[in-house]
Amino acid sequence: MNYFLSFIFNFLALCDAPEAYQMVIQDPATEVLEWMIDLYDLICFELIIIISIIFVLLLDIIFNPIHHSNPERTFSHSTQLEVFWTIVPALLLVTIAYPSFSLLYALDDLTVPALTIKIIGHQWYWSYEYTVKNSDVAFDSYILNPSEYGAGQLRLLETDNRLYLPVRTHIRLLITSADVLHSWTIPSFGIKVDACPGRLNQASLFIKRPGLYFGQCSEICGINHGFMPITLFFQREEAGGLWVSYSSKK
Repeated sequence: MNYFLSFIFNFLALCDAPEAYQMVIQDPATEVLEWMIDLYDLICFELIIIISIIFVLLLDIIFNPIHHSNPERTFSHSTQLEVFWTIVPALLLVTIAYPSFSLLYALDDLTVPALTIKIIGHQWYWSYEYTVKNSDVAFDSYILNPSEYGAGQLRLLETDNRLYLPVRTHIRLLITSADVLHSWTIPSFGIKVDACPGRLNQASLFIKRPGLYFGQCSEICGINHGFMPITLFFQREEAGGLWVSYSSKK
């Protein structure tokens, strides 16, 4: 019975962290990632149609005796075929292009933000700076040592300081680096922004649901590249907790 309940809980739980042998996209927490998944599904559907047509034509050429009965039979021209393989691929490209352009414009959303966060990549940790309620907040976020893991915490994904933020709030991210190239990446948000020394890259966030989200640096930045995770906790503002910063060791 306990095994069955555990299976049901895991099946219904939202996937906001990587899982062993995972073959699907993490559950979206933003509309942008939902649109990315829709575009991905559309492209896969069209690929299945194209591959099926090609496979059927190949089988017909291989096994249909008409193609083998006259070895001198040649194929020179077919107006219908020329029209087909010109118009149909063009229509398929249009069906892909329209949602692609819509998604590109959505990624550069210019909505006035309620909160701006500056994210700085270091070898090998992240630091955060922002202003909330007329007070400046700045802290570093390092990976937890194995001896500091608590119950249920994920290996190589937990940090000593989590970033607490409110849901359903327009947030602007300013991302840079203090040394080498890094990349601030959260799969559940559909966001991957390079952190470049001497340059500020910008991204926007609007998280739809509360939860604990994990990410990692996705740019090879040195020997400890795999040891600079990102941990964010989004909660409702009326929850009553301080969402400015949090130490998981306390």
